Amino acid sequence: MNSQFILSLLVGIFLGGAAGYLGTLMVSKRMALVGGALGHLTLPGIALALIYGFDVSLGALPLVILGIILIWLFEIKTHLPMEALTAVVFASGAAVAFLILPSGKTVTALVGDISQVEFLGGVISIILATTVFLAVRKIFPKMVLCGISEDLAKVQGISVKKYNFIFLASIALIVALGVKIVGGLLTAALIAIPACTARNFSRSLSQYAYGGLIAGSLGCVLGILLFKLTGFPAGPLIILVSTFFFLISLIFKK
Repeated sequence: MNSQFILSLLVGIFLGGAAGYLGTLMVSKRMALVGGALGHLTLPGIALALIYGFDVSLGALPLVILGIILIWLFEIKTHLPMEALTAVVFASGAAVAFLILPSGKTVTALVGDISQVEFLGGVISIILATTVFLAVRKIFPKMVLCGISEDLAKVQGISVKKYNFIFLASIALIVALGVKIVGGLLTAALIAIPACTARNFSRSLSQYAYGGLIAGSLGCVLGILLFKLTGFPAGPLIILVSTFFFLISLIFKK
């Protein structure tokens, strides 16, 4: 195996694991589809990156951060659900993308291209994915309490707005990094499917969270290996492997 492929596998392990771990919290808060909406929002940035030849995550990140900030501010102002506000924000971004995206780059923008991961970009992706995992692990119990009762969380001295912002920032990073391997179209599945799989297997909150991490990593690794063997795009293969794991997990669901 060449160094490029090994780097792709490492990026898949770290990014898939962080996405699955974050996904368990998102599914618990009924926000699994937010990743998909934000993935669509990254498309203008991906289009510019493909046109001008720079890293797609670098193109995606400013757009998704802008979207997260707008959602966070709108939630404070309107108290509408995050998923509803996300739908308000992302549609215009997707529309702009399809106006400027070259037709020959459409598949790469929508489903990603793991073979384009470069050494520096891969190392940065691994570092940022690890940072997201550590941040989410730190806020996980507080966010669970916020999901049960914000009033109870405030009584416990938890700053709900601050932790919501950290949570949303983590989503933004994972979505921006995820477009490297699954494109702007499949980010919701990268986050949500491993979490759903872990939920069927798990018997405790800890098993659920770390089960999402393991399922996310395995899905990415096996999807990338299948890409190497078949030549099909890695993004759809990763999602199909994760879906297979989910179907297997249904056997163990009580």
